[in-house]
Amino acid sequence: MVVGGAIAAAFMLPGCAPAGYNAADYNAGAPAQEPAANEVEAEPSAEPEAETEEQAEQEAAAPELAADEVTTELVGKSIPRMGKAVVDQDGMVLYRFDKDTVDPVASNCDGDCAKIWPPALVNEGEEPELEGISSDDLGTVQRKDGTTQLTLGDWPLYRYAGDKKAGQWRGQNVGGTWFVVSPDGKKNLTCLPPVSKPIPVPGGSDSDEKSESEESGSGGAGSDYQY
Repeated sequence: MVVGGAIAAAFMLPGCAPAGYNAADYNAGAPAQEPAANEVEAEPSAEPEAETEEQAEQEAAAPELAADEVTTELVGKSIPRMGKAVVDQDGMVLYRFDKDTVDPVASNCDGDCAKIWPPALVNEGEEPELEGISSDDLGTVQRKDGTTQLTLGDWPLYRYAGDKKAGQWRGQNVGGTWFVVSPDGKKNLTCLPPVSKPIPVPGGSDSDEKSESEESGSGGAGSDYQY
């Protein structure tokens, strides 16, 4: 299979691993997994449950974000070993999540997931400055907490808490569902490390992390990481 061969070859490329790569964070010895193709759209979400009046009011009133919470720029640029990607005003690489939906557009990363994968947010009615990205591909979606999240090619955008400086992309292929996003909203599969575990939830205790890992089996090959 041509696509499979190309992806397998990506594992063999010299330097094809994110900066700060630690083999202990990856499923050593696990077979390579092919991510879902860009051409395969996410399945439509199930029929939503009826909202309570309180939930509807919460979603209707989007909170005003502080300046440091807003994504003011989206830039399409080349980064080492990955090629074309999207970064924010601080140079932090942005990602998309296979478990989100595009019909309708919706984010399925909330709670602890959003602590590890902070959404790229804007205040309602505002747009970031674009460079190397078409305005036709830009959009927004309202999250469950009422905030407004940026989308690219209908896919919600996120940062990764495991990236500590501009240009890092340690979130590539985490859980087999998180991928660096290209300027057109598609996945960048230029360099595909083995499926890795997400970092622990920020603010969680060591005992909580150990317990969650043991219960979920998140340390073993083939584990089903939720985020």
